[in-house]
Amino acid sequence: MTVRWGYRRTVREAQTQSEDISSRGVYFFLPTEIKKGSSVELDIVMVMPHEITLTEPIRIRCHGHVQRAEMKSLNRVGIAAKIERYELLRRNNQAGRRTRRQRAAPRKKVF
Repeated sequence: MTVRWGYRRTVREAQTQSEDISSRGVYFFLPTEIKKGSSVELDIVMVMPHEITLTEPIRIRCHGHVQRAEMKSLNRVGIAAKIERYELLRRNNQAGRRTRRQRAAPRKKVF
């Protein structure tokens, strides 16, 4: 999973794996702390058994905010982020077609 967040007028990025994920949030580890309330963007590739989905891995881009950060050890910070919206991505990393409901909702700038 790729995580992006704003830091001092720059965008930082890191690769990690989720420890726990649901439709409303995700918990993952980073080597650095992200402040509570910071905006995050997550690119997630969900791999499910082909026998169930009959398709390739699913790519999802989530947007949300950090709810808490907890130091677990040196260079290992647990981050809990609330997912506020998400979109399915096509193979070329472009967002899929938005639904009428999604188009009607105001879009927030992440960074």
